[in-house]
Amino acid sequence: MPPKAKPKPSTGPAASPVTVEDLFTSLNRHIHRSEYEQLSEYDQVVKLADQVLAVVPGDEDAIRCKVVALIKDDKIDDAVKVIDVFAKKFPVDFGFLKAYCLYRQNKLDEALASLKGLEKDSATMLLESQILFRQGKMDASVDIYQKLQKSKIESLEINLVAGLVSAGRASEVQGVMDAMRVKATSSFELAYNTACALIEKNKLSDAEQLLLSARRIGQETLMDENLADEKIEIELAPVAVQLAYVQQLLGNKPEAMSSYTDLIKRNLTDDESSNAVAINNLIALKGPKDASDGLKKLDRIIQKNSGDQSFGLVPGLELKLSPKQKESIFINRMLLLLHSNKIDQARELADAMPQMFPNSVTPVLLQAAVFVRENKAGKAEEMLGKYAEKFPQKSQIVLLARAQIAAAAGHPQIASESLLKVPDIQHMPATVATLVSLKERSGDIDGASDILDSAINYWSNAMTEDNKLSVIMQEAAAFKLKHGQKEEASKLFEKLVKSHHSIEAVVGLIQTAAYTDVEKAETYEKQLKPLPGLTSVDVNALEKTSGAKHVENGHHLGNNVEPQETKSKDKAKKKRKRKPKYPKGFDPANPGPPPDPERWLPRRERSSFRPKRKDKRAAQIRGSQGAVAKEAANNGNAKSSQPSSSKGSSSSAPAVQPKPSSKSSKKKSRK
Repeated sequence: MPPKAKPKPSTGPAASPVTVEDLFTSLNRHIHRSEYEQLSEYDQVVKLADQVLAVVPGDEDAIRCKVVALIKDDKIDDAVKVIDVFAKKFPVDFGFLKAYCLYRQNKLDEALASLKGLEKDSATMLLESQILFRQGKMDASVDIYQKLQKSKIESLEINLVAGLVSAGRASEVQGVMDAMRVKATSSFELAYNTACALIEKNKLSDAEQLLLSARRIGQETLMDENLADEKIEIELAPVAVQLAYVQQLLGNKPEAMSSYTDLIKRNLTDDESSNAVAINNLIALKGPKDASDGLKKLDRIIQKNSGDQSFGLVPGLELKLSPKQKESIFINRMLLLLHSNKIDQARELADAMPQMFPNSVTPVLLQAAVFVRENKAGKAEEMLGKYAEKFPQKSQIVLLARAQIAAAAGHPQIASESLLKVPDIQHMPATVATLVSLKERSGDIDGASDILDSAINYWSNAMTEDNKLSVIMQEAAAFKLKHGQKEEASKLFEKLVKSHHSIEAVVGLIQTAAYTDVEKAETYEKQLKPLPGLTSVDVNALEKTSGAKHVENGHHLGNNVEPQETKSKDKAKKKRKRKPKYPKGFDPANPGPPPDPERWLPRRERSSFRPKRKDKRAAQIRGSQGAVAKEAANNGNAKSSQPSSSKGSSSSAPAVQPKPSSKSSKKKSRK
C-alpha cells in the first residue's frame, strides 16, 4: 500500500481563544431570547454557563444563571444538585434559590427552614407567603401580603385577594381593592378571584356576571399575546369550572352537569386541576347515582403509595390543589365506596385519611360511619368520645355525631350524655326536647325534669329578643302533668298565665288545679269565654247521663252551635227529592225478574252448584275373580285412612301435584 499523505500545515492565522466576556455576551443573548421570543434556550444557557465555569471555576454569576435556567426548564432536581455541589466548594449564598427549589418539590418545612437567616426583602417575603399558602396557613400568608402592599410587586393584588378568599375573609376583599385602587376587571385573574369572593358571600348573580367578564377579558388578553386556541382554552378552564359551579348553586343542575361533562370529555392534560375539580363537582351533583362511574373517574386522579399504604393524588395534581380541595376529593371517594357497599376499601381509606388531613374532623366522622355500616356502633361511640376528650376545641360536631349514632343504636343514655357536653346549644328548644325524650327512653324522669328546670332558669335570665321562655315553660308544665307532678305543673301554668295571658296556659292551669285546688280552678274557669250555643245545656244533668254513644255516620258537634230557632227553621225546609238514575235501556214499569242474589259469590259457594260426578269406569278392574276381591278390600282400607274433607287437604296446595297431570299419568299406565 502506498503511504498516506501527510496533512499540509495550515497557512492561515491561529484561532483566537474565546474570552469570558464573549461567553457572557452570548449567555446574555440566549437569556433574552428565551424571555422575549419564548424559545427553548435554557439548554444553551446551561452549556454556556458550564463553559464559563470551565474557564473561571466558582464564578457566582455563571452558577446562578445555570441554576435559574434549570429551574425555568422545570429540572428542579438537577438545580438542587448543582446548588449542593457548588455550595460545598465555594462560599456562595444559595439560600433563596434552594428554598424556592424545595418549595417546587413540595418540601415546605425545609423551604421555610432555608429562608431563615436571609434578609427580609420583598422576594423573600413573597416566597414565604406562597409557602404558607400551600401549607394551608392562610391568615399568616395574608398578613405577609398586606405588609407588601407598599412594594411595587407585579400581580400582588391577585395573590392577596386569593389569600383572603382562601382564609375565609371574603368580606374584606372589596375594602382591600379600594385601598389599593384597583378594579376587579383590571385583569381576568383578578376578576376570577373577586368572583370567588362574591360566591363566598352568596352573591351568585353578581359572581356569574363577573365570571363572564373574566372570560371575555381573558380571551382578549390571551389573543393579543398570540396564544393558540388550545392554550387559551386551558388558561380559561378555571373560569369555565367556576361558572358551572355557580349554575350548580343557583339550582340549574342540568346546565351545570352539561358543563362539567363537557370539560371532562376535553381531558385538558395541561390543566389537570380544573379537570379534577370538574370530576369532583360532578360526583357531588349526581350523589349516589352511578357510583361505579364516579369511582372510575376518581381512580384516574387518585393513586395508592406502595411504601406506606397511604393515598395521594397523581403527581401533577398534588401541588396544584389546595388542602381543602384534596380533602373534598377523598371525602367523595369515601362516600361512593360506602354507597357501593365496598366496606373493605372504605375502611382502608378511612384509616389513612387522619394522617393525610390531621387538622380536619371529617376523617374521624368517616371512620365512625364505617363502624356504623359494619354494625359496630359501640366502637364508633368509643372512638368519637376519645377524640372529643383529646381535642375539646373540635368536639362539638363530634359529640353531635356520637349522640346521633347512640340514639339510632338504642343507647339513649350515651346520646343524652353527649348532648349535655355541648353547652352552646344545650338550652335551645330542639335540644331540650331531644334530651327530654332521651331521658324518658332511658327511664330517667327526674333527669328530664331537671333539664326542663335548667332551661327555664336559663331563659328567665336571658336578655334576648327571641326569648323561648314561654315555649319551654308550656312544654315543661305538660311534661310534669303527664308524669304526675301536678303541683309543679300548676305553678308553671300559673306563671304563664300571669306573664303571657295565653288561653292555653289558662286551660292547663284549670286542668292541673282541678286535682289540687278546686277553688283556684273555678276562679280561673271564669276567665274563659263561654262557647256560643251552649247556654241552654244543663251541665249537672249532662254529668248524670251515661255519656254519649258513638253513632256511625252521625252528625258531629262543631265549634259554633246554632241556636234552637235556626234549627227549627232548617227542619221546616224540605229537602228536594232527586229522581233515581236507572241503567240505559231499563224500564222501571217492567223491571223483569229480580237479579240473582248470589251473583257475586264464587260458583262453588252458590246453592245451585253441583259438582261433577266421577267416572266410575276408571275404578273398574279386570282380572280373575280372586284378584278382584283382594283389590277391593285393599281399596277400602286405603279410603278409611284418608281425611274425610277434601277442603282440609287444600291448605298444603303448593306441595300437591295438579290434577291434569295425574289423569294423564293414569292414561299412560293404562296403555
